[in-house]
Amino acid sequence: MGKHRVVVVGGGFGGLGVVRGLKRADVEVTLIDRTNHHLFQPLLYQVATALLPAGDVAPAFRAILRKQRNARVLLGEVTGFDTTNRLVHVDVTDGRSREVAYDTLVVAAGARDSYFGHDEWAASAPPMKTLEQAVDLRSRLLRAFETAVASDDPKQWLSFAVVGAGPTGVELAGQLADLARRALKGQFREIDPRDIRITLLDAAPHVLPPFSEPLRRHTHRKLEQLGITVMTGAMAETIDDEGITTKDGDRVEARTIIWAAGVQASPLARKLAEATGAETDRKGRIVVNPADCSVTGNVFAIGDMVNLDDLPGIAEPAIQEGHHVARVIKARLRGREAKPFRYLDLGTMATISPGDAVADIKKLRLKGLIGKAAWAVVHIAFLVGWRNRAAVLTQWAWNIVTGRRAQPIILEPVQAKEREKL
Repeated sequence: MGKHRVVVVGGGFGGLGVVRGLKRADVEVTLIDRTNHHLFQPLLYQVATALLPAGDVAPAFRAILRKQRNARVLLGEVTGFDTTNRLVHVDVTDGRSREVAYDTLVVAAGARDSYFGHDEWAASAPPMKTLEQAVDLRSRLLRAFETAVASDDPKQWLSFAVVGAGPTGVELAGQLADLARRALKGQFREIDPRDIRITLLDAAPHVLPPFSEPLRRHTHRKLEQLGITVMTGAMAETIDDEGITTKDGDRVEARTIIWAAGVQASPLARKLAEATGAETDRKGRIVVNPADCSVTGNVFAIGDMVNLDDLPGIAEPAIQEGHHVARVIKARLRGREAKPFRYLDLGTMATISPGDAVADIKKLRLKGLIGKAAWAVVHIAFLVGWRNRAAVLTQWAWNIVTGRRAQPIILEPVQAKEREKL
């Protein structure tokens, strides 16, 4: 009889946690993902604003798992599940469809952006969930400055809007302000910094809704000091290539719009629910057993695609769920029962500027340089690999001292280049 086969779908925080947690177990682990890298999504906005190279937040799976002999990686797109015959259907890179057999299945497919029923807005306000999207956004931002230099009306190209004032939106707006007014200073001598307009808007009444009121006020004030116009209670009615119109009739002119608002579960959550008979919530998240993250006896789901006591869709729940599922699998193989899952709330954090961040850790509320130090320590600790940690620390230090960015380059999408040849 062969070894117990564990198939993990998705190599984010949760999925990778399961794989690495089974390093010394007597099992065969197959990690399936449609990309070949683990993405450290909390720092993705720093790739988009030219602060970090893409590779510093996206180490390759095969490099991460090179010493884990019981793990293999399969690059492909999961299209469905056959839980009766214990099979995962995968479209692999050579165009074929394959069936991967399992004894235990863990699905950690994450989440995607939600435009609240207005998917047509994506063309004018693209999201920033993948590495490719972040690199493309970097090119769009830098191209806006280049176009402003060549334009007879530079102000229209120097108008930016970020939709969504949660941690991602706040961090993106703050970094964009630093990029525009500090990092590019002296490089675009033809541009008057006073012409740059950055707007952060959200339908919620406050920025950073999950945070305490003092930290929300601090963040709002600091964003305005950075020159960012903050519009709360402003729900988008329409979005086009030249700006946003709110339900109150206000118009925000912006040639570059970034979507950092709602999210919904990966479509694989629905497919897994259909295959297992499980229920999903209104956000499309699959409801799991809160004791062990199981959907059925040998099928688990973790991370942003699940509803587990309504935990927030951030990295820490996914990490803890991944580690717990690995413990459950090992305990079952030994004929034992693992302790029930208990979430340890480590709080929430968001950075505002190179020298300011907020951290809401239970009753501890940090801001300013102390908040920034706490934020930096946590993010460095969560990064995979010492080389990446050292590289990111170096880039942060370089930016703080000089104001310069490591990756101010424009890359044209391959599709655009191919169209030009026609």
